[in-house]
Amino acid sequence: MQFGVIATVFAIIFVAELPDKTMIATLIMGSRYRPVLVWLGATLAFGIHAAVAVAVGQLLQLLPHKAIEAVTAILFAAGAAYLLFVPEAEEELEGEEEADSARKGRKTVAAAFLVIFIGEFGDLTQILTANLAAKYHAPAEVFIGAFAGLATVAAVGAFGGRALLRVLPLAVIRKAGGVLLAGFAIYTLVILIRG
Repeated sequence: MQFGVIATVFAIIFVAELPDKTMIATLIMGSRYRPVLVWLGATLAFGIHAAVAVAVGQLLQLLPHKAIEAVTAILFAAGAAYLLFVPEAEEELEGEEEADSARKGRKTVAAAFLVIFIGEFGDLTQILTANLAAKYHAPAEVFIGAFAGLATVAAVGAFGGRALLRVLPLAVIRKAGGVLLAGFAIYTLVILIRG
C-alpha cells in the first residue's frame, strides 16, 4: 500500500471539491435535512464516482472537452434556476420531523445520492481522479484517497450546513447557492466559448 499516493490524492481531491457545485448542494441539503443522512447519500454517490473514475480513467480522457463543458454549463444553470426560482417550503427543517422518520430517512439518503450522483458526472474531481489513476498506476490507493477526500468534503457540507442555518435563513443559503451556481455556469460557458 502506497500511503504517499493516498495522501496526495486525498489532498488534491479535497481541495478541488471544496468550492464545487456538489459541495454547495450538500451544504444546502445538510441545512434542511438530517446531516448524517445527507452525508450517507452523498458519500455513496461519491464512492461510485470514484470507482468509475479509477476504472475508466483512460476513457474519460478521450471524451470531447467541449461536450463536457457544455453539459456542465447546462447542469450549473439548471441548479441555479432551481435554487433561485423554485419556492422554499414553509417548514425549513421538515426532514428532521420525528413522525415517519424512517420513510423520510430513506428519501433523504436517496435524494442526496441522486443529486450528487447526477451532478458529479464529468466533474473536475472525477476527471482528476481518472488522471491520477492513470498517472500513479495504483488504482486501490487512488480510489481510497479520492473517496476519502470526497467523503470528507461531503461531511463538511452536510454537517456545516446545520451550523450555517443557525446564522443564515435557508432562503438566503439557497439564493447564495443559486448565485454561485449561476456564476459557475457563466464561467463554464466562457471557457467553452474561448476553448
